[in-house]
Amino acid sequence: MRGHVAAPVAARLSFVDRYLAVWILVAMAAGLGLGRLVPGLGDALAKVTVTGVSLPIALGLLVMMYPVLAKVRYDRLGTVTGDRRLLVASLVLNWVLGPALMFALAWIFLPDLPEFRTGLIIVGLARCIAMVIIWNDLACGDREAAAVLVALNSVFQVLAFGLLGWFYLSVLPGWLGLEQTVLDVSVWEIARSVLIFLGVPLAAGFLTRRLGERAKGRTWYETKLLPRIGPFALYGLLFTIVVLFALQGDAITSRPFDVVRIALPLLVYFALMWAGSMTLGKAVGLDYPKATTLAFTAAGNNFELAIAVSIATFGATSGQALAGVVGPLIEVPVLIGLVYVALAARRLFPDPGPAAVSPAVAPEGPAHV
Repeated sequence: MRGHVAAPVAARLSFVDRYLAVWILVAMAAGLGLGRLVPGLGDALAKVTVTGVSLPIALGLLVMMYPVLAKVRYDRLGTVTGDRRLLVASLVLNWVLGPALMFALAWIFLPDLPEFRTGLIIVGLARCIAMVIIWNDLACGDREAAAVLVALNSVFQVLAFGLLGWFYLSVLPGWLGLEQTVLDVSVWEIARSVLIFLGVPLAAGFLTRRLGERAKGRTWYETKLLPRIGPFALYGLLFTIVVLFALQGDAITSRPFDVVRIALPLLVYFALMWAGSMTLGKAVGLDYPKATTLAFTAAGNNFELAIAVSIATFGATSGQALAGVVGPLIEVPVLIGLVYVALAARRLFPDPGPAAVSPAVAPEGPAHV
């Protein structure tokens, strides 16, 4: 049965989801080509801005965040308190260990590249609220727990992201005696970006679900409306990547090795966070579905938010923004691989019975990083 479940993981992804890394590569190449073909593109994009972000990029960021947050079951947020072990473990992993680990890896791997280092630290602060649902489903995790933790992270990010950003970018390096060249970041600067690029789509997603379910019911909302609006998250992501790479073209083509250096700490981060979270879940007595949900919600990151904050705070052509853009290219293939690892590790957990081993079916429509 376990082998049967593991085999069709890639097949259960939609065509778009299965080749998401390819689409991201294509968007990157298109952006690089556009940047070379259209001189002065950066100046044109900078003429109209929203909180320091060019209007096209701002719209792309908002479009890619909204469908993800429209999927969240906000009515389930309170039920997470039913399993205190899962709740406490998730909060500690997501908001204590995850940011601290990325901070350490950024300094270990990128001590001489302050912009990329800062970008990775911001990535570590942006906890996953989106594509984790896909990976969790493919690995036969607990769908209800995943929905609850996604909703919890969505709300918690609005409250905590700005404060943690200020701490890890401005306070902690000083305490540790580390030299940081980009530190002029206030709590308000980061919080403002979070409120706009997470708060606005969060409110829109909440109202869409609330009004949609009230008008036509949950079945219609889940089976009709969500598949229609879901693809726009991917379109927004790819559009944003095209524009960013059009602006970043010179930096990327002149320093390709730096892009590789950004990828290395991300690979280490995903591996350590996922394995450590899975081990912790087993240690505190969680069953396989909940331990799997804990692992994927802790290992994934919300690159949309990281990109939005980096652009709003440091600019679209900054190294911080480039670090955020490289993120989904690395995350997608790595977490697909970890789905197979999770299914193989299932034998390490007590078998709860036939009902719990039926393969999950991935939701329809494109996934959202």
